Amino acid sequence: MSKVTEVVEDLLTPILSNLDLELVDIEYVKEGKNWFLRIYIDKDSGVDIEECGLVSERLSEKLDELDPIPHNYFLEVSSPGAERPLKKEKDYQKAIGKNVFIKTYEPIDDEKTFEGTLKAFDGESVTIEVKIKTRKKEIIVPFDKIASARLAVTF
Repeated sequence: MSKVTEVVEDLLTPILSNLDLELVDIEYVKEGKNWFLRIYIDKDSGVDIEECGLVSERLSEKLDELDPIPHNYFLEVSSPGAERPLKKEKDYQKAIGKNVFIKTYEPIDDEKTFEGTLKAFDGESVTIEVKIKTRKKEIIVPFDKIASARLAVTF
């Protein structure tokens, strides 16, 4: 985590706590000539535009006071969307029984990407049930081998 995201997380924690919201992720990235500070928030019933606006307003006040970012940037506060990233252990626990997409750092069973139903998470590994043509197979992926994971929408 970068210094900027650490400072922003410290500023955000009490704001989100007061609003009963959870922090999903913080991104501080340069795209072209512009810097973006992206905050993804959520709660069990989902977040709406008013809540995103309120968090943006309160965070902007704190950022203006402390001025931890020395150059211009765009602040974006939003929901993580339907394909929410799985970052924390509790995200994996909540995703059990749901369709997920996982990328690994190294191949497991000659594959580095898996999409299927998250069957279990024990803190050390995830078990994902994938469909291979007409049969189902369970794959165990060590937690420390996961490069990225997110919920996956199926149609």
